[in-house]
Parts: sequence; C-alpha cells; structure tokens
Amino acid sequence: MKQRGMTLLEVMVALTIFSIAAVSIAKSLSAQISNMPVLKTRTLAQWVADNQMVETLLVEPFPEVGEKRGDVEQLEKTWYWKRVVEKTNDEKFRKVTILISEDSRYERITMEVSSYVAKLD
Repeated sequence: MKQRGMTLLEVMVALTIFSIAAVSIAKSLSAQISNMPVLKTRTLAQWVADNQMVETLLVEPFPEVGEKRGDVEQLEKTWYWKRVVEKTNDEKFRKVTILISEDSRYERITMEVSSYVAKLD
C-alpha cells in the first residue's frame, strides 16, 4: 500500500528553501526602503534644476556669460541654485549649468544639469 503525503525530511527541506528566499526578499526590501529618502531628495533636486533651466532659457534664450545664485522653495523645502554660463569654442553656443544644493554655501551639490544653447540670428 502506497502512502500519500510528504515525509518530515521533505517538509524540512521545503521550509529551509522558503526561509532562505524570505530572508533574501526581506533584505532587498529593507535596502530599497532605506534608499527612499535619498531618491526623494535627488528627484526633488532634479525637478528644481529642470525648472531653473527652463526658466533661464525662457527669460534669456542666449544668456550672458557669468554666474547667478538664488533660492527657491519646493515642497516646503528651500533649495539653493547656482547658474553658471560659460563660453564655448564656438561663439554661437553657450554652456549653461545649473547646480542645486541643500545649503547656501554649496558645500554639497545635490544635482547638476547642463545644456548647450545656440544663438539664433
């Protein structure tokens, strides 16, 4: 007569495999959750940088060479931006760089966005 069901050894092996998988998934989720504040900060800084770039190009399609600084509030947080406009080898182009920081001294740059603009004649 054949017996139906699983032996104790088979159950223990299955539980061991399941527990290893569960621990791996838990570690992965823990790492993702611990990175959430960093991802939020970078995303907000990217939005601020993109907004400053668009605002710059709307106000001055071909900005003057130099540096400007300012601050802006986004989602109840103050962000400090610095816009650096540089000449390029071609006089018809300028490099515009937007730097975003969480402190007014720019000791730690959270985001940097660059773009090239052309002078349209």
